[in-house]
Amino acid sequence: MKSLVDPTKLNPVSKQDGMLQVIVETPKGSRNKFAFDPEQGIFALKKVLPAGMVFPYDFGFLPRTIADDGDPIDVLLLMDEPAFTGCAVHAILIGVIEGEQLDGKKKVRNDRLLAVAEANHSYANIRELSDLPKQFLDELEDFFVNYHKLEGKKYKLLGCKDAKKARSLIEKARKAV
Repeated sequence: MKSLVDPTKLNPVSKQDGMLQVIVETPKGSRNKFAFDPEQGIFALKKVLPAGMVFPYDFGFLPRTIADDGDPIDVLLLMDEPAFTGCAVHAILIGVIEGEQLDGKKKVRNDRLLAVAEANHSYANIRELSDLPKQFLDELEDFFVNYHKLEGKKYKLLGCKDAKKARSLIEKARKAV
């Protein structure tokens, strides 16, 4: 008997208001990296970051999408307090952080959508990528570089683009399912 809905089957975008429906995998402040395991239908511990390193924001995915790396498209979610693993959060798309990881000799695109939770106070005035300070994006780049380095991979930030570009990535990822 299944007690939970498979989050990968949910709609990625609300038809009524165009908001994203982000499924949180790893909460802000966690050293534990969780990922949805579709074979078992559960969220499972994937890895643990070293002492002193935590996820700076909630990380999740858009259901019913497949990104260039073969996984559902990643979303970095800005909100007041950490959510919990498996939580669905309605969010406003503000842009995309375009990145490339090098795994041995293989280059793979690994972009992250940037979204703001609909229900929040701290990020209420953030409606587009240009509303974020440059320092914010610099710190995110440092996190991704160090995060991938732990896996023996190199990560390179290719740039940050607006919500229009992010929407085109979502459409491409929806068609790949």
